This record gives sequence, C-alpha cells and structure tokens, in this order.
Amino acid sequence: MDLYLSCSLTGGRGDQPVVAALVARMEALGHRVLTAHLAAESAMASDGGLAPEAVYERDTAWLRASEAVVAEVSTPSHGVGFEIAYALERGKPVLCLAREGVRVSKMLTGIRQDGVAFRTYGAVDEALAHLDAFLAR
Repeated sequence: MDLYLSCSLTGGRGDQPVVAALVARMEALGHRVLTAHLAAESAMASDGGLAPEAVYERDTAWLRASEAVVAEVSTPSHGVGFEIAYALERGKPVLCLAREGVRVSKMLTGIRQDGVAFRTYGAVDEALAHLDAFLAR
C-alpha cells in the first residue's frame, strides 16, 4: 500500500524518533511510504531548498496517490492539519497519533467520520500497535 506520513517540520522535530519508528514499521510491513524522507533527522535540510509551490505540488500529488494517511499530531502544525483535511476530502483513511498528555486541537479530536482514528500513545511501542491495528483494517 502507498502511505503518506504527515508530521511537523517547521513547528519542531521533537517527534522525529517516533516518526522514524513509524516509517520503519510501515516499510517492514511491505508498504511504500511516500514521505519516508521525513523520518530522517535531516528532513528540514532536504526540503529547505524547495520553493513553497514545489512542496505544495509534490505533497498534494503524494496525498492523492496515497491509500491512507498516518499523521503524528503531537506538535501543532498548519501543514499537518492541511494534509489531514486534504486527505479527508478525498476519502482517505487517516490515523492521527498524539503523545499522551499533549493538547491537540478539537478540530482533530472531534472528527467523527468513518475511516478516521485518533489515538494517543505513551511509548513508541503503543504508537506502533495503533499503527498495526489501523493498517490491518
């Protein structure tokens, strides 16, 4: 399956270890992660030279091509919110993952739409278990 992983870049990279674990799990299960480059510590540098228009065109093309979206939403991000909405408008299943105890927008936690799941995790293993359950649907 082609998957789109969404996570904060400009808002902060504190969740990068979880993102890396999520990408590794998706790839180990045989999925193609269109945004796998986001798992790298150097993700900001690799996208830094691209014009905003190029990022928009590339990422929306990947979203259209994806079969599902996994979003790490612990760090607030305009881009992640946009990507989730873009996916929902196209009927894509979406898994939103957030660290326990962080405040997440009610616009995300309040979604009651088929194919959308919001889950919290304490440890990386919990996030991976939520991912496994989402992908098994």
